[in-house]
Amino acid sequence: MTALPANNYRLAGGLSLVVLASFVFAYLQPPLYRAFCEWTGIYDVQKADEFRASSVVGRPVTMEFDANTHGTGLRFTALQTSLATHTGELIQVNFRVENLTNHPVTGQAIPSYGPKHVGNFVKKLDCFCFRQQVFAPGEVRVLPVVFALDRTLPDDVGTVTLSYTFFEVPGGVGSTAPVVNGSATSGSGI
Repeated sequence: MTALPANNYRLAGGLSLVVLASFVFAYLQPPLYRAFCEWTGIYDVQKADEFRASSVVGRPVTMEFDANTHGTGLRFTALQTSLATHTGELIQVNFRVENLTNHPVTGQAIPSYGPKHVGNFVKKLDCFCFRQQVFAPGEVRVLPVVFALDRTLPDDVGTVTLSYTFFEVPGGVGSTAPVVNGSATSGSGI
């Protein structure tokens, strides 16, 4: 009977270590995630902190937003077509996507900028374009993008256009484009 309490103490000690390790992991997770994002370049955490920390508002700029689709059964629109803003200001705008089909559609949004060279001055902190999206039949979703215009935006640029085009991902869940030998076909049976 004396062996039973020793086993209980060992079990309790092991469980206590698991609980302690869980708390330590939860405590370290935000800085580890931040370091991972900086290391991989998922988004520029240092720039995000600089934009948030600065109370100095830059020069005025007009933002225009555009939404398009290519080869999908999606209706994609910008909920706001223009916005008066300033360089260095943190901005969130939303886009709306509706799957008009009766099957799932997998898509990826690709950004483009006007003028073309301003892409280097748009600092995205969060964007639906970072990953593929799967839309259920008839699903409607609002997708945010959070960004700031770098304060070093050339002075001759007064209007910046941020445009997204949603493309269907060939071979994705619900894709209408079959994949043959790693590439999409047009369904011609090739």
